[in-house]
Amino acid sequence: MKSRRAVLLLPGQGSQRERMAAGLYGRQPEFTARMDEFLAAAGGAGARLAEQWLRPAPNPEMDTAEVAQPLLLAVGHALGRAVGAACRPPHLLLGHSVGELAAACLAGVYRAADLAAVAAARSRALHGSGLGGMLAVAAAPHELPDDLGPVSVAAVNGPRQTVLSGPLAPLETAHARLRASGRTVRALRSGHAFHSPSMTEAARQFGRELARLRPGVPHTTVISSRTAEPVTPAQARDASFWADQLALPVRYWPALKAILDAEGTEPGLLLLDAGTDRTLSAPARHHPAVRGGASLIVPLLAPARETGGPADLTAFEEALTVLGG
Repeated sequence: MKSRRAVLLLPGQGSQRERMAAGLYGRQPEFTARMDEFLAAAGGAGARLAEQWLRPAPNPEMDTAEVAQPLLLAVGHALGRAVGAACRPPHLLLGHSVGELAAACLAGVYRAADLAAVAAARSRALHGSGLGGMLAVAAAPHELPDDLGPVSVAAVNGPRQTVLSGPLAPLETAHARLRASGRTVRALRSGHAFHSPSMTEAARQFGRELARLRPGVPHTTVISSRTAEPVTPAQARDASFWADQLALPVRYWPALKAILDAEGTEPGLLLLDAGTDRTLSAPARHHPAVRGGASLIVPLLAPARETGGPADLTAFEEALTVLGG
């Protein structure tokens, strides 16, 4: 009987939390080494990122893209490396937004040594451009009004989990309109209109910088949350493929559903959730493969209210037990 294959789910903007995964720092050797490597390579910016990462809540700075995105990238990469070193590398990688870049680095598209350069290039591209916000709406895209102006669908995160993105004033109007119609709406922790046309220029700048790092072919399958299909060798070598996702919608649920449809029941999958808020694995709970028990959800970290302390190491060790079973 074939064993379950592991799928590493890597979070993006909005899932950041103060001290996320910090309970592993100094306790899990591979995670610690990879975080130290990233922070050292980032130079002066690394010292500031470390300070912001390890500061307890509340910390409003964690909501800024210049802090949240490099840390999401570094923590996701370090978690993936820690899983591989302690047990076995994941068979498939699926990242949400900046999590897709963490997947690219884990798969060897970009070298681990270039991780800090990737993060810095993305931060520079975001500086002063694409400002706005994002809204999570409990609805499928086709259930939303067509006439929301410059506000557009930025992500499809579940069967009825849609994220909207756009400039602040139109976004506030959309928020009020959707609430008035009875929709459940929640503002996300973002000061940018990610995955919308507002990010077009930022994506172009990011692509120019990524091209200098000479992306290669992945040694591990990356399921793109842009196409909902495996990244091809040609796509992997194209820096614009990774950069343009800044301005294009995230098709996370279609990508995850495709994996579960194909392999969820035979032999089944282990969905390794690298986030603290469990949003990456939440939509999978409604899929027949997970409801029937063929595929399992395996959190790698403690939930948001406990992350940053001993519960992180407990959760990680419990995940390794499932992976090794």
